[in-house]
Amino acid sequence: MTENRKQISAAPARTSHQHAMNAAVRILTHRDHSKYELKQKLRQRGFTSEVIHTVILECERLNYIDDRRTARVYISQLKRKRFGIRHIRMALKKKRLYGAAGENILLENYTKIEERENADELLEKKMKTFDREEDLKKRRDKIYRFLYSRGFNRDTIADLIGDLVK
Repeated sequence: MTENRKQISAAPARTSHQHAMNAAVRILTHRDHSKYELKQKLRQRGFTSEVIHTVILECERLNYIDDRRTARVYISQLKRKRFGIRHIRMALKKKRLYGAAGENILLENYTKIEERENADELLEKKMKTFDREEDLKKRRDKIYRFLYSRGFNRDTIADLIGDLVK
């Protein structure tokens, strides 16, 4: 009879870990998540810190989560959406993927030339809107604000505006 009680009391801890692992796998089937994001999602589901820690370690061991891979995928998504390096850097910080490794991944996957090309394509697409403004100074200011809000750096924006004037 005492053996049954030991089995019953041991079962919730195993089940809790198994439930957390199942939840992690369900979360990760939709898209890659950083360790921080997965930790937050598991915490929201009410799992303890110890269980979350072991699940994170298990997911890393099984290569279900990899912050470097997640950062590369996220950078390429934002690049396709025509965001600048500054915006991507802030987005990586928000997902807790930024640091020395995150900066290296960003610089490896998004060059200044690519950023310039993206800004140029984005500006070309929006030029009809900007051409409606007749005052040249106001037009330049609008272009600057638009590109800056998309995360492009000041040098890239100044070059593009300078090319427009020529």
